[in-house]
Amino acid sequence: MFTFLKKLVGDDNEREIKRIMKYVEQINALEPDIQKMSDASLVGKTGEFKSRLEQGQTLEEIMPETFAVVREASRRVLGMRHFDVQLLGGITLHAGNIAEMRTGEGKTLVATLPVYLNALTGKGVHVVTVNDYLAHRDSEWMGKLYRFLGLSIGLIVHGLDFAERKAAYGADITYGTNNEFGFDYLRDNMVVYPEQMVQRPLNYAIVDEVDSILVDEARTPLIISGPGEKSTDLYYVLAKVVPRLVAEEDYTIDEKANTVAPTESGIAKAEKMLNVKNLYESENIEMSHHFNQALRAHALMHRDKDYVVKDGEVIIVDEFTGRLMFGRRYSDGLHQAIEAKEGVKIERESQTLASITFQNYFRMYKKLAGMTGTAKTEEQEFRKIYGLDVIVMPTNKPVIREDYPDVIYKTKRAKYRAAVNEIAERHAQGQPMLVGTTSIAQSEDLSALLKKRGVPHNVLNAKYHELEAQIIAQAGQKGAVTIATNMAGRGTDIVLGEDVAELGGLHIIGTERHESRRIDNQLRGRCGRQGDRGSSRFYLSLEDDLMRLFGSDNIATVMDKLGMEEDEPIEHKLVSRSIEQAQKKVEARNFDIRKHVLEYDDVMNQQREVIYEQRRKILMDENMRENIFNMAEKLTDQGMELYANEKVYPEEWDYDGLIEYCEGFFAPEKVLKKDELAKLSRTELREELSKVAVEAYDAREALFGAESMRELEKVVMLKVVDSKWMDHLDAMDMLREGIGLRAYGQKNPLIEYKIEAYDMFQQMIEHIQEDIVKYIYRVNLVTQTRPEDHLQQAQATHGEEDAAPRQPIVNKEQVGRNDPCPCGSGKKYKKCCGLK
Repeated sequence: MFTFLKKLVGDDNEREIKRIMKYVEQINALEPDIQKMSDASLVGKTGEFKSRLEQGQTLEEIMPETFAVVREASRRVLGMRHFDVQLLGGITLHAGNIAEMRTGEGKTLVATLPVYLNALTGKGVHVVTVNDYLAHRDSEWMGKLYRFLGLSIGLIVHGLDFAERKAAYGADITYGTNNEFGFDYLRDNMVVYPEQMVQRPLNYAIVDEVDSILVDEARTPLIISGPGEKSTDLYYVLAKVVPRLVAEEDYTIDEKANTVAPTESGIAKAEKMLNVKNLYESENIEMSHHFNQALRAHALMHRDKDYVVKDGEVIIVDEFTGRLMFGRRYSDGLHQAIEAKEGVKIERESQTLASITFQNYFRMYKKLAGMTGTAKTEEQEFRKIYGLDVIVMPTNKPVIREDYPDVIYKTKRAKYRAAVNEIAERHAQGQPMLVGTTSIAQSEDLSALLKKRGVPHNVLNAKYHELEAQIIAQAGQKGAVTIATNMAGRGTDIVLGEDVAELGGLHIIGTERHESRRIDNQLRGRCGRQGDRGSSRFYLSLEDDLMRLFGSDNIATVMDKLGMEEDEPIEHKLVSRSIEQAQKKVEARNFDIRKHVLEYDDVMNQQREVIYEQRRKILMDENMRENIFNMAEKLTDQGMELYANEKVYPEEWDYDGLIEYCEGFFAPEKVLKKDELAKLSRTELREELSKVAVEAYDAREALFGAESMRELEKVVMLKVVDSKWMDHLDAMDMLREGIGLRAYGQKNPLIEYKIEAYDMFQQMIEHIQEDIVKYIYRVNLVTQTRPEDHLQQAQATHGEEDAAPRQPIVNKEQVGRNDPCPCGSGKKYKKCCGLK
């Protein structure tokens, strides 16, 4: 019935394509006149468009004409004229949607249309790529077009200094990676002076390979961290304890959920080896946490699959791309546990200074769009989390690639033998092949088998983006055999060599199905672009993780009943359907996990927005004097509530306690006298305390000068906010780690988390106000400089990065042992300068 209705009325995607085709017709109608224009006249259109926008026209009204101008400029400057389907893609991106376009349909060129149009507002456009190489390539390549039309281009990549970043963000169009954009946002919210900020308000972003950035990489937050204080010895101790435990007896592994849990016997053995009575008593909470992480490192994290050891360092392998994630570290002590397991130097745990998820960063843009070859399978997630619809673009030429049914074998050994046989046969005929693997170890195993067969080949483990692109680009040459992780070289065109079309085009071989259909589709999509010939086939075994954990038992049963031999395959559409169902199950589960993570992070994000907004007000406001008086007033009210409560008789008021309380915040010593205060009514008492606060402040302002006092106000307020926010981040991490246990008490952990997080946030705000008043009345000015690079631009990595050292600004006369250290390190005084 559904199929019949679809044929009758068409689906939503078809209707949307038909709707936007009218714009394509308008653009095409303008082409003859635009082509007659001189270069100077064409360039002059940019100024004309800007003027029309200033006079009240909308972007939508000028869109057909701007697209026609970009198309003609591209033809003249780049030698490339946008196809009609590329115009469709551009319109989709301008509308704030995701354009799904097959590999080879020219997404890089498509983006120039909405980028130019939206850059005319002068508010900035960000084009987001997955790595520095693509950001460099695309900004230089498409930059010729933008510069011809009179727009400026910026590039944000690894290793830029402050001035370079500031200039890049000031450009009309800025290319860069998701990591760099996110880290710059966090760093902008850690600066001490407004001129140290590099980003403008987030206006419009087009995310290239949007599924990779907004889904795959969005599971790991961006974290700016500073050095922690904990010892690393315990990691080494537990790295020796855990291997002595026996799997399934002392701990159980749930591979589907990717979790490991100790049994009672395992806990008892660990307690005996660690010489503790109860591993889970409150005083052993740190040890129990380390034990759990050591168990995860031992049982779930596998060398050359999840990570590699290179030059004495543990480096994470991205599970989707197979790339080495230099600089990124697992959080919560897991990375240290792996370092201890591998016997390499353990880097100290770090303290989180600032963090944000990609979901919450990209949702801050006024308008967001994306493009990729594979997004439809994740449409529900894009819509629910980002409010983005996926529109599938028709191809410029019909796709003639032949996708053969999956072939499944009983064992991995038989699967690899069969795959190598096909590779050898096709190579003998000269047909080029791209062989996709899901891990580095799998690539190396396959390479060894091909060497035995004497088949020359390239192995690409996606370590260097430039090399990756060069190798992938050559994968279509006659006789080429390239082994690569499934997504290696994404964004690079594979150009077919001479005579290759006659041999059947590029042939894709997948050696295992990925958990996500998108990754399989990306691998297939590397061939058959722009109407080229090509083919693909996946080789599977019952021992593959997907089949073993999620696949239907029916296939194994059929193979057993038929008495099939190890090297005898099943090749049937039933197999492919069965696997697709398994993938759908995993995708649904992974979406639920990401959604669950985001629900918790949304709580944190609301608090982050409040703190960052307050921080910006401090940065931008000229005078914070009244704000500080308001804080002092609140503290005065609290003091009156505690020591001179209106419900208590005046003769019972604690004047000594009130004086000590006020001297702890704003009152100079020996100014408040008990005998004089005892003569006052409650109203007069409060007025006297407020008067003392103002007079003490005026005295300090007279001593330092008004200009220095304004500077001091901002610096103290920012330092206190930053210090308390860092402590709050740690406290929230700990709260979240244990909140799941509330489910045992029949309580909803998320609701409990929201309630406690709110209470903790209110307490933090109170402590911020207390410390600001306390410090502003106590600090002394010291000689300081205001270098532009005060908060140096630390190197950005996905996952975590180390913050640059912070400059000492103020010197406190009397610092409490548990107060934040005035040097600005974020540590408590007793653990920093108080040690000296």
